[in-house]
Amino acid sequence: MVFLWKENVSKHLYSIKRKLLSGIKFMDFMEVINLQDKIGNIVKKIDSCGIKFVRLQFVDIHGTPKNMAVPLAKPEDIEDILKEGLLFDGSSIEGFVDINESDLIIKPDPDTFSTLPWRPEEKGVCRFICDIYWPDMTPFEGDPRYILKKALAKAEEKGYEFNVGPEPEFFIVGEDESGNIVPHDEGIYFDVEPVDQGTDVRRELVLGLEELNFDVEVSHHEVGPGQHEIDFKFDDALKTADAVITFKQATKAIVDNMGYMVTFMPKPFFGVNGSGMHCHQSLFKDGKNAFYDPNGKDELSQEARYFIGGLLKHSKALSAIVAPTVNSYKRLVPGYEAPCYIAYGLKNRSTLVRIPASRGNGTRVEFRCPDPSCNPYLAFAALLEAGMDGIENKIDPGEATELDVFELDAEGLAKHGIDVLPSSLWEAYHALEDDEIVKASLGDHVYEQFMALKRAEWDDYRIQVFPYELDRYLEI
Repeated sequence: MVFLWKENVSKHLYSIKRKLLSGIKFMDFMEVINLQDKIGNIVKKIDSCGIKFVRLQFVDIHGTPKNMAVPLAKPEDIEDILKEGLLFDGSSIEGFVDINESDLIIKPDPDTFSTLPWRPEEKGVCRFICDIYWPDMTPFEGDPRYILKKALAKAEEKGYEFNVGPEPEFFIVGEDESGNIVPHDEGIYFDVEPVDQGTDVRRELVLGLEELNFDVEVSHHEVGPGQHEIDFKFDDALKTADAVITFKQATKAIVDNMGYMVTFMPKPFFGVNGSGMHCHQSLFKDGKNAFYDPNGKDELSQEARYFIGGLLKHSKALSAIVAPTVNSYKRLVPGYEAPCYIAYGLKNRSTLVRIPASRGNGTRVEFRCPDPSCNPYLAFAALLEAGMDGIENKIDPGEATELDVFELDAEGLAKHGIDVLPSSLWEAYHALEDDEIVKASLGDHVYEQFMALKRAEWDDYRIQVFPYELDRYLEI
């Protein structure tokens, strides 16, 4: 199902002519020219790098990377794939389509071309992140990347550009003599070698990520034994979501080549901090940070305050998407610096939403309950829609909370009017059922598939019998 460009060029030109006559923007023609230029540059790169295989990558509803590898007899073979895509069976991808409507098209985004530094250089491999379409080339509404592109387009109609800077944490793990999964080291926050056994691993990760064009800001040991963090610079939300998927894939592959294992599981070990993925967010309008107002209270604009109000109002439903697993809620518990409490503060790390001290173009809102098990395309789309609802409906977040919320008991929380996030996946997906804004951010197809999978996950979890229960109740 790959159509030759020469056989279709007349159709493309006729389509452009028809749009010109009907008054549709002239840029369509320029987009064709730009695509041709991009394809020419990609062919040159593939030739110079000795690329023999192309991976066409996308994600399922969970955010799990999927791909197909296409061999290239010659570099020019990539042209047809970039222009027309490839037909594939979508019924085998979780959350996509049923077997009776299985045909879908996978089409590479030429701007996502990269080589894979963890693969051999000889007869090397390159990768494109792809969009998914129906056979008539209309976007497939179950494609998570499309969900985010649709949310961004809505914001762009109002003049906004949405930027996200995530902070994904992860554990490097191994096995003890009994085969139990254990942390790779006993280091804690900002430790150095020899306690921090991950220095060389992070070095290889940073070098590999830089080959993938990541702008790495900092890497360090995190609070938990074996836990690490590598932060990269914020960018447009679509590029950032692509980067999160690439980051996770690269981290696992590079560390695996070094003989270790990486997990992005939110809470792999009892009694230590879990792994989060705090999301720093900002809106830009006309090239300026829309969250910054030098004359506003705390130098925040009304748009920033309303955006915060939207995040707080929809936080319970958002948790189902940004903390989407049973295990996520074993991280979101008091006592481990996890943001359980629905409040916002300036520089206050005990609240769900935090406003870092930076101002000017660095003004941003940090939402702290996401974890790296989430699908970043769905997470960023839902966060944007929740924040935009706050702006459109002028949702006031109230006064900032500057006390240590972790120190409050139930009575203290009630006194200050501070609610809590869901304590389980069951509570979270029920909150999602009741939130029309967050539901709409997913679209009908993804929402229905997502909810069916989350109900099944909870049912599977709740009928299990765990060692804790045997230890506690066996002798009853």
